[in-house]
Amino acid sequence: MAVLVADGFEQIELTAPVKKLERQGADVTIVSPYRGRIRGMNHLMPGKKVSVDATLREVKAADFDAVLIPGGLVNPDLLRQSALALDFVRDADALDLPIAVICHGPWVLISAGLVEGRSLASWPGIRDDVRNAGGRWVDQAALRDGNWVSSPGPRQMFAFIKGMVELFEEKMPEVVARAPLVPQRQRVPRALWPKLLAGTLATAALGLGARRLALR
Repeated sequence: MAVLVADGFEQIELTAPVKKLERQGADVTIVSPYRGRIRGMNHLMPGKKVSVDATLREVKAADFDAVLIPGGLVNPDLLRQSALALDFVRDADALDLPIAVICHGPWVLISAGLVEGRSLASWPGIRDDVRNAGGRWVDQAALRDGNWVSSPGPRQMFAFIKGMVELFEEKMPEVVARAPLVPQRQRVPRALWPKLLAGTLATAALGLGARRLALR
């Protein structure tokens, strides 16, 4: 699954969906116009960086089963200025790949010329952009329109992730069926901690004793 992103992405709009996808067994690829590491944002404050897995010159939409487009104030504005990014989303939509988009992310779909006649939820600040592009703007936590699911922003993250997973499962049943199960982290009961610690110390003592014998 491709995450199409550039510098200035809203951090939680990448990290939360990706975490869920990976728990579901997805193979997630961070795709960007350029190599290296890209900076996330927490609204107007700098966030963490993530590493780019592949550039838009190295991959194509047909290499993937689904696409996620995070928002943020800067990220989609940079993507919409990239001819490669616009071609990528056009190809993804033509292939009927499921596309999950949030916040300002629809800017990319607008500049790709894909919004006319479609319904979208987005950050309220770009509703005029959606309408001016011939789309129908809807104030809804998670909106499904064909192979798209969209959402206004981080406050609707739970609904967005739920809608994204449902869309991906519906559009890619064969992919979901073959997805590997991700083992859950095992918690050790507190009652067993003393025994485990004693066993660890005993093993270490035996190893130390063996090394001393070997040195004699």
